[in-house]
Amino acid sequence: MSVLALLRRRPRLAATVALPALAALAALPLEAQRLYRLELSGAGSYNTYDSKLELGSTFGGVLRLGYWVYGPLSLEGEVSLARPRTDTSLDKAISTSVFGAGLVGNFPLGQSAHFLLKGGYAHLSFGTCPAVSVPGAGPCGSADVVQGGAGVRIALSPTLFMRYEGVLQRSTTTLKFTNLSAQGGISLMLGSRPLVDEDGDGVYDRSDDCKGTRLGALVDKRGCPTDRDSDGVPDGVDRCPNTLAGAIPDQVGCTTDTDGDGYLDGIDRCPDTPAGALVDATGCPSDADGDGVLDGLDRCQQTPVGATVGELGCPGDADGDGIFDGLDACPDTRGGAVVDPTGCPTEPEPAPTDSTTERMFVLPGTVWTLRQSVLAPEAFPVLDSVAAVLAAEPNTSAEVSGFAHDRLVPADNTRLSQRRAEAVRNYIIARGIPVGRITAVGRGSQVLIVSDTTEAARTANRRVEIRVTRNP
Repeated sequence: MSVLALLRRRPRLAATVALPALAALAALPLEAQRLYRLELSGAGSYNTYDSKLELGSTFGGVLRLGYWVYGPLSLEGEVSLARPRTDTSLDKAISTSVFGAGLVGNFPLGQSAHFLLKGGYAHLSFGTCPAVSVPGAGPCGSADVVQGGAGVRIALSPTLFMRYEGVLQRSTTTLKFTNLSAQGGISLMLGSRPLVDEDGDGVYDRSDDCKGTRLGALVDKRGCPTDRDSDGVPDGVDRCPNTLAGAIPDQVGCTTDTDGDGYLDGIDRCPDTPAGALVDATGCPSDADGDGVLDGLDRCQQTPVGATVGELGCPGDADGDGIFDGLDACPDTRGGAVVDPTGCPTEPEPAPTDSTTERMFVLPGTVWTLRQSVLAPEAFPVLDSVAAVLAAEPNTSAEVSGFAHDRLVPADNTRLSQRRAEAVRNYIIARGIPVGRITAVGRGSQVLIVSDTTEAARTANRRVEIRVTRNP
């Protein structure tokens, strides 16, 4: 007969078992999870016996002692006593005893209960068998049984529990029989102590290798925070879980780029780069022409070494002789004078008179790429000066003469110098000077400043002269 069927047949027994259980369910929850060691338990039982044993159902008592081995598992020994009466006409009370041991699985059920599964081995004895069989002496004997059961343990306090369970016994002897028992009582947990988790990471302090874990951090089974991107901010707290190695994160694991150059702080070796400057792979700005104005901010990125530049990186030419300030050894050359590559006049300057009607500007060969006629930005300051003079004096005109070095055939030299002269003329026209006031002539290599024997000399000869004349 099953325990459920037994309770249905005996409603008074069902009330006896169920009402204390319901009361226990309403008890306060455990104050904390605890580490249990010993369980001393006493219970009343209602036992039914297989008809083969000729014993009637009866109440009895159970005493248990358990030891919690590891986690939810405990070893338990028990003794159960009862005095059922025979089911025969003899109607005699027979003493029965069960001594057993087994393994119990204790599984948390909410905050204040455990679900129990148990299994083990026991020895059942009933009656006292005489040395010589006597008719009418009543049933007697013993048998080894395997037993298993299920139940629930409900907390009344952290160390005091109500315990209810049903147990089934099956004999291992030749005579096969099955007994059932419904049990309910009290368990006292001896030597238990709270399982504390001070950092709230789900790993109790006794097993936590990393106490004091930051609130919200994900931890491994040892209680230590995980950090997939190794940025020092644990997973669960890290809002940017894919931080590049070496980058410096903030408190929530996200990186910053203080100077906005595209390289994260911690990786950026130059964290104070000015806005707009171009940077290399380390986050440091570059200065290709070495003029002190960073690439990206430098509007004249091919300034000759030594030339003096303005805030935008473009060189100046204060005396308008075509040699940049900083490279010009004679920075106060009078307008119109022919100068050598150092910026100094090639012949004595004429004394100033009121009849001076001509000014000379020179674009050095450094503003041209070899065999090309495209103006480099370094030429703009000189040409802007020419345009300013023409605009300020409407009765002036300009003649642009292009020269080439003596390395090509004369016809090629003439064509190249003509294209360069026209490039200068077009630039000045674009600045608002009427086209009729400017002429462009390519003179090839017919007039050399210096002998065309070195690269420096050829650069000096590859020039453009701009002669501004006051009209009568």
